[in-house]
Amino acid sequence: MTAPVPPEDYAPHYRKSGFTDPWEPLYSRVTDRQVSTGLYQGAPHCNSRGLVRGGLIASIADYAMGLSCGQSLTADGREAGGLVTVSLATASVGSAAVAAWLATDTCFTKAGGSLAFAGCLLQADGDIVARASASFKIIKLDKTQRDTLT
Repeated sequence: MTAPVPPEDYAPHYRKSGFTDPWEPLYSRVTDRQVSTGLYQGAPHCNSRGLVRGGLIASIADYAMGLSCGQSLTADGREAGGLVTVSLATASVGSAAVAAWLATDTCFTKAGGSLAFAGCLLQADGDIVARASASFKIIKLDKTQRDTLT
């Protein structure tokens, strides 16, 4: 059996980690101010009724919003060593089943001196299934840390 093909504007996700390994294959669509993540739901992502678990939806939203905040800060010429979730709120407004394409649509809201804010809609096969919002602590690099990156 061949794996489903993602929508045309998505490519294999560029940032791998042990946390996202269970989501593979994971895809992303990157613009100046947004990183949208997407994946086809498999049985390991679902509960016994075949519906995607809320914990996965919250994790994907948190992940995509953090990446999108970082993308937006970079587009604004701001330097961030990373982002750490301060608060996360999700609300389910529908359900996603096995084999559905689950994708995020994030909106970077604002960044202050030490916090960044974002919102996210999650869609399963084009239907909104959840909404989320989060705030992130902007981690600043000291001069030594910046120098090691260049």
